[in-house]
Amino acid sequence: MKRGDFIPMSALTLDNAPPPAMPSAFHLMIKPHGAICNLDCTYCFYLRKEHLYDEGASFRMSDAVLESFTRQYIEAQRVPEVTFGWQGGEPTLMGLDFFRKAVAVQEKCRPAGMKIANTLQTNGVLLDDAWCRFLKEHGFLVGLSLDGPRELHDAYRVDKGGKPTFDKVYRALKLLQKHGVEFNVLCVVNRINADHPLRVYRFFKGEGVQFIQFIPAVERTPDGGVTDWTVRAEQWGTFLCGVFDEWVRRDVGRVFVQSFDVALQAWVGMEPSLCVHAQTCGNCLAIEHNGDLFSCDHYVDADYFLGNVMEIPMTDLVASPFQRKFGRDKRDTLPRYCRECPVLFACNGGCPKDRFISTPDGEPGLHYLCAGYKQFFTHIAPFMRLMAELLNSGHPPAAIMDVLRQKEARAGITRNAPCPCGSGRKYKVCCGAQM
Repeated sequence: MKRGDFIPMSALTLDNAPPPAMPSAFHLMIKPHGAICNLDCTYCFYLRKEHLYDEGASFRMSDAVLESFTRQYIEAQRVPEVTFGWQGGEPTLMGLDFFRKAVAVQEKCRPAGMKIANTLQTNGVLLDDAWCRFLKEHGFLVGLSLDGPRELHDAYRVDKGGKPTFDKVYRALKLLQKHGVEFNVLCVVNRINADHPLRVYRFFKGEGVQFIQFIPAVERTPDGGVTDWTVRAEQWGTFLCGVFDEWVRRDVGRVFVQSFDVALQAWVGMEPSLCVHAQTCGNCLAIEHNGDLFSCDHYVDADYFLGNVMEIPMTDLVASPFQRKFGRDKRDTLPRYCRECPVLFACNGGCPKDRFISTPDGEPGLHYLCAGYKQFFTHIAPFMRLMAELLNSGHPPAAIMDVLRQKEARAGITRNAPCPCGSGRKYKVCCGAQM
């Protein structure tokens, strides 16, 4: 970070601010190679973060930063398991030796009885057998970025020369499966693939993917609009509903979709574990290659720079009044339209970075995808209530598939009738095909 451009937020005082409160646990999104990547995905919001640093910066985490932040991060946690989340840019550009060193440092700093876990978010381009053997040996959970079948993936996920990347990412998928590496697929839902929910979902299922995260692409333009690749609210809602309608009839307990798992948490009375839908945030921060700490990886800019962990203890930065207020503001700045919404308990207003439109009565601060989220949560409500009832009575949520099958049989849905999931296909070739 360019020194002198701004003052760390941790150095500021807020009038009447409550005393700092250190959370029992927090998570770091670690950027060991900064924003540097070997791809040039159209919708990537992080690539431009390279410009925060002086020209000629190395963008490689040094041994000193690695050892210092690892020790501080572990010492700050008051939970039995600590997860290191390696992201980018593209973290595999650091090379295998860096990650061998990282796990060695973790082990050196790990107190007796504490478990260390690692996750790696990657585009997969550099993965090979050696990488996969290492990831398997050390129990890494890999998040592989893949946006669906070839033409949907290649629409925006291109390399520095603008060439498609599907073949390289698909090769990585098969390598992870070959070596038994635990992984999930992260699919960015954009303007193009959002129109094909079942095609995307069935492609993943057909390739043996069991764990899927759908992430909406939302990017603003300087004039206050959104980019051409940004998913529209109605697309987002229809996409989620389309995938859900197939999943709830065929795949509960076999395929795990993060959005659906998090929704079920809300319906059984738990706090949603995903920060997007939690009441407050502020406990998932981003650390850059040189030790600069930011409020969140969506807020890596001068206004949310907390300080550098090589100069100020990490615990002081995380517990700073600025960061604690940042987390509470997610809840405290909700417009009335959200506070009175019947699905607030599941949505909680979404990520603050996307709250840039106004409510129907003109109050600012509404999430850009509000209409889509409301459509989705309203649509799944009866299914979620049923799964919650099944759980409370000691049955697995997957039992809902038998319940729905019986209900549809009693309703007289024939094999040649339109499928109740709304796909437009006949029941016998859609949701009835595997029942």
